[in-house]
Amino acid sequence: MYVFDLSSAFIAFFAVVGPPKVLLSFAQLGTGRSTGYLRRLALWSTLVAAVVGGVMAYTADFVTTLFHVSDQSLQLAGGTIFFIYAVALVLGIHLGGGNSEDEHLANPMVDGIRALLLPYIASPLAMTGVLIGSLSKDTWGWHTTVAVAYLAVVAINCVCVLLLAPLLQRSRRTSLELLSRLLGLLLAAVGVELFLNGLAELGVHMAVGH
Repeated sequence: MYVFDLSSAFIAFFAVVGPPKVLLSFAQLGTGRSTGYLRRLALWSTLVAAVVGGVMAYTADFVTTLFHVSDQSLQLAGGTIFFIYAVALVLGIHLGGGNSEDEHLANPMVDGIRALLLPYIASPLAMTGVLIGSLSKDTWGWHTTVAVAYLAVVAINCVCVLLLAPLLQRSRRTSLELLSRLLGLLLAAVGVELFLNGLAELGVHMAVGH
């Protein structure tokens, strides 16, 4: 059976909302904007992402109870979503971007945060990972562990953007695309493991060949 531990939680978060994906999002926003703007945006969006992820880590039980979702169904759904997203990464298809270039808010900072809402701040994939991780053990200590793993990835994202902001404004994004596709392979395996774990907890056991 697949064990969702600290290392796998960190890897899952790194794959779905780690530097490759976040740097791509910031690179798309970097055209025509100053380095100072990108750095301020990185700090604010990272703060909001950390708060959202931390809240989800500690309220996972409440959220699933409120919507009458079982741990097994969440694992099956999460594994499927992870796998679909991973295949899209490998094929170079970007899901969940949805940024509109035709409509901009008056406040540039708020406009930037809105553009980063789905790919970074409240990424459905990241929130699914937080919920699955938090529900694997029903203790406050484990919820804290999942929150720390998520916050560690968010902190790494922030540091990468702060350091690479000047490069993002003129990057061709080729190397970031390549790294995203490599991480897609890893995420696909995580998705399959989560799906199989959900089946196992429902009593469906796969035969293992020798």
